[in-house]
Amino acid sequence: MVGSSLPRRALGRRLRSYREQANKSQLAAGLHIDLSPQSIGRIEDGQKVKLSTGQIRDLLDLYGVPVDGAEREEVLGLWQEVKDQAQAAKLAGTTKGWWQAYTDQYAPHFDHYLGLEAVATHLTTHQVVLLPGLLQTAGYRRAVSEIAYPDHSASDMDRRLELASHRQVRLSDSNFRVDVLLSEGVLRHTPGGPSVMADQLNHLLQMTDTRPNVSIRVVPLNSGSHLGLLVQSFTLLEFPPLANHLVEPPIVYVEGYEGGLYLERPDMIERHRRAISDIQRVALSEDDTKQLVHQLAKEYVA
Repeated sequence: MVGSSLPRRALGRRLRSYREQANKSQLAAGLHIDLSPQSIGRIEDGQKVKLSTGQIRDLLDLYGVPVDGAEREEVLGLWQEVKDQAQAAKLAGTTKGWWQAYTDQYAPHFDHYLGLEAVATHLTTHQVVLLPGLLQTAGYRRAVSEIAYPDHSASDMDRRLELASHRQVRLSDSNFRVDVLLSEGVLRHTPGGPSVMADQLNHLLQMTDTRPNVSIRVVPLNSGSHLGLLVQSFTLLEFPPLANHLVEPPIVYVEGYEGGLYLERPDMIERHRRAISDIQRVALSEDDTKQLVHQLAKEYVA
């Protein structure tokens, strides 16, 4: 997958683990290879930093990773995959993700999310207030954006709609599975008014009829007690294995008014998996969800 961030993230996570095991600070690591501690942090977060193979080897030496061991070979294999992908992206003219042409239209923390969404193979989202961006119509997206950015120019608004439309291209990929769990309240909020919401609900019906990789289920307001009431809105992203068969751990993304959280600890992932199971337990079936969505769509145009 040209331009995928997964090998770089896997490399950074592995280097952080070895550094912590060696009880070395980011400052010590940076001094050892003539980089700032901030650059070491970016490397460990899977971000792009100019590096050489020699610097990678020097870090492994500092961390006490055996020269002839399988651990070093694995790290160097990840580094080679990072370089191969960078070269392929350069040849393809895709050294930057498509979304970075729209950096003026989203918060800085969302850049990382868009990169993850672009390479995920399975996305499970639970939403309690608004529809996820992947399912929003242009009218719905415009209404939400006008609330958040009332002073945006018409050209800015058009670019935000372009960004949303470009994201939704991923839904045409049959290898990208999307499971959406919506509180009934999401369907009853009406940003833009009843006619906008009627169009949006009809769009949901069309998606479920034409996209076999998209599942939409509604959690009724009278569904009783379930973990969705506690965890609120979140998205679980899961990824394909790397070329060397390493498994890339999933990430939970939680977006708030002031920013986003990226949760990666195994215990956090497991808690959110339990929440998904409990929400699915009380959610309507896909067929019953379609009936409810169709009923509400008719009410909005009545």
